[in-house]
Amino acid sequence: MNTSPSEYAIIFAWLLCAIMFNTGMCSLNIRCSQKDKHALLNFKQGVIDPSSVLSSWSTQQDCCEWRGVKCDNITSRVTHLSLSCSTTLPTYTDKEDKSHCLTGSIHLSLLLVELEFLNYLNLRNNDFLAIQFDSVHSQYCHCANSSALHYLDLSYNDNLSINSLQWISSMPSLEYLYLTGIDLHKETNWLQFLSELDMGGCQLKDLSPSIQYANFTSLKSLSLSANEFPSDLPKWLFNLSSGISSIELYSNSLKGKLPKALLNLKHLEVLNLEDNKLSGPIPYWLGKLEHLRYLALNLNKFSGSIPTSFGNLSSLTSLLVGHNQLSGVVSERNFAKLSKLRELDIYSSPPLIFDFDSYWVPPFQLQRLALAFAGPNLPVWLYTQRSIEWLDIYESSFEAQGKFWSFVSRVAQLYLKDNLIDVNMSKVLLNSTFIYMSSNDLKGGLPQLSSNVAFLDISNNSLSGTISPLLCDHKMLNGKNNLEYLDISLNHLSGGLTNCWKNWKSLVHVNFGSNNLTGKIPTSMSLLSNLTSLHLHENKLYGDIPLALQNCHSLLIFNVRENNFSGNIPNWIPHGAKALQLRSNHFSGVIPTQICLMSSLIILDVADNTISGHIPSCLHNITALVFNNASYNKLTFFFPIDGFSYYIFEDSLELVTKGQTIDYGMNLHFVSLIDMSSNNLSGIIPPQMFSLIGLYSLNFSHNKLTGQIPNEIGNMKNLESLDFSTNQLRGEIPQGLSNLSFLASLNLSFNNFTGKIPSGTQLQGFGALSYIGNRNLCGPPLTKFCLQVSEPKDTKAIDEDGDESAFWSWFYIGIGSGFGTGFLGVSYKFLYDLRG
Repeated sequence: MNTSPSEYAIIFAWLLCAIMFNTGMCSLNIRCSQKDKHALLNFKQGVIDPSSVLSSWSTQQDCCEWRGVKCDNITSRVTHLSLSCSTTLPTYTDKEDKSHCLTGSIHLSLLLVELEFLNYLNLRNNDFLAIQFDSVHSQYCHCANSSALHYLDLSYNDNLSINSLQWISSMPSLEYLYLTGIDLHKETNWLQFLSELDMGGCQLKDLSPSIQYANFTSLKSLSLSANEFPSDLPKWLFNLSSGISSIELYSNSLKGKLPKALLNLKHLEVLNLEDNKLSGPIPYWLGKLEHLRYLALNLNKFSGSIPTSFGNLSSLTSLLVGHNQLSGVVSERNFAKLSKLRELDIYSSPPLIFDFDSYWVPPFQLQRLALAFAGPNLPVWLYTQRSIEWLDIYESSFEAQGKFWSFVSRVAQLYLKDNLIDVNMSKVLLNSTFIYMSSNDLKGGLPQLSSNVAFLDISNNSLSGTISPLLCDHKMLNGKNNLEYLDISLNHLSGGLTNCWKNWKSLVHVNFGSNNLTGKIPTSMSLLSNLTSLHLHENKLYGDIPLALQNCHSLLIFNVRENNFSGNIPNWIPHGAKALQLRSNHFSGVIPTQICLMSSLIILDVADNTISGHIPSCLHNITALVFNNASYNKLTFFFPIDGFSYYIFEDSLELVTKGQTIDYGMNLHFVSLIDMSSNNLSGIIPPQMFSLIGLYSLNFSHNKLTGQIPNEIGNMKNLESLDFSTNQLRGEIPQGLSNLSFLASLNLSFNNFTGKIPSGTQLQGFGALSYIGNRNLCGPPLTKFCLQVSEPKDTKAIDEDGDESAFWSWFYIGIGSGFGTGFLGVSYKFLYDLRG
């Protein structure tokens, strides 16, 4: 690289300044080069900056003082450009908001050519859509190949798709490359001469592309986590530089046994193989990797016992082997020299047998512990741990007396799940910040909370009594509380909802479903201005929905199904709401047109009420149902656990679709549904309905609807479940219906349809029960043949009609499944590592 005369002058000036420094004669003020300023302004012009992040980049200011820019102290040439976007996850959100981040295209080649001293480039967590590295003029090629860049971070630009990484070869100085979360599934030659390579979540599918040409001599850290590798651990992995210190391959589909060639990596400090399908025994020889600090083998299919050789890994700080198929005995021999251990996961189902000396005092002080144990008593050594911040106990049986609750009161995150815990909770004061105590057969009344508690899930237990002790006893709250998440569903609680809500304004999620609560919704619940999710389903609540709840302007989910509510359907539901579930109550009146203003609605369930009038013709204004963007409809609760991790809970609803009731949990964001069945609706089905091409399930059955089904129903390509049964619909079944290739459940029975069922394997794939009760309908799968000439209107089908009232008790047992399958919704807890 040639040095210009002006740069020689700058260097000479600095040398002169250094000589004259002691005499106080140096007052040189060097501004950034015009070449660098011009390059940065070109970069600014080429990107979209919706929140004026680059507003300080003006010609009136020295570019070394611009936001994100750093210059060399001597030459004043630009060396660092850091423009990562800062985003914070709202407590309850669909997705991370990046509307304020930089977007557009990155013309990386010209940027590096013109900023020839740039060695650090960080554009992490923005929303760039494309990267360009191919429009370099020939006179720039030499400079590009001499790029000084040694650090490049493009991670978490979620919409950025890169087809090729060949441009990396133009960066011989590059040592650190971070591409986490970038779509690289079209790239197959992705390994280069690097010190650190992070390509987690890049949709990579093959672990051995062009691998014989790769050079690993400099590689110190390799992360290929959260990709799609359905293969054994590749041989090349164990031919890496013996100096490699970190390998992260968690959350792939890797299978097979751990090869002994791992011992070649003698300096390995981090080995993370969590959440794969690895099997066989955990090798004894892993205890020879004496430099290991972090060993994660959890969430696999390993069997056998935990090797006692692990007790020799004196550098180990994290040992995670839980959620496998382990068996055998665990004793102090497994942890003999682990004085640095801070994180331990030895959960197994069925539980491991603990054989610890009752006088044993561990050499470590844990910060995180997850375990399951066989036996009636907690291990005595647990009470020696004074630094635990995170405690998980699964599938165990023990008494929880005062000593236990005093111990866990110092634990910030407490998980107790699927245990048998003998305790009367009404005598317990909970103090942890995060408390997950679902499915433990807890008894007695609800516990008391201290002001420290922010998250409480005590669902699916045997708790009884009223909710007043929890919400109305403020002796421990000191006039304040931080509770955001409260789930006491699936218990035996009774009484009313109390009127103590003024003290709980921080609540975001409330679930009191599946109890025996009675009474009306108190108006004081309107004080919950942060509330986004309210579940009161399957209780004995009654009365109108109070208008005062319109103050809950953040509400996304309103679920009051299977109660005794009456009056009109609320017309105040916020326009941003996602799910409105009012089924199986006593609501009357008409469907308010204000529902059409709820453009984000994906679940509209008002079935099994006494609603009358017409189906609103404006439903096509619900734009969330017009577009097939189900993957963006996640209803996810993010609760920060520490500076790096979040508890992620995806909300759930029980929906009736495909003729059965399904609990949609993690799959809720794939479902878009309108269910107005079992009401008194009349009139025609508005033709505008059939522009809702994103709809997954549509049910208008058991009403008094008339008219025909327009052929435009064939536009609803994503429809999987359709039920128009028991109405007064007439005319022929439109041919367009046979175009719905995803349709898995169809019910057109007990209407006045006529003519031939449209041919095509889709409609013939359903059984005759899908069409029963339409006496003038013919053709397969019915046994009635269609005549060549028009039949008299009173012609009767052979063996097609039946008694409707007797029919419904067994109808859905026999209905055909079509060509699709339903989703099984599950609710599952896990932790997600936010690296942004």
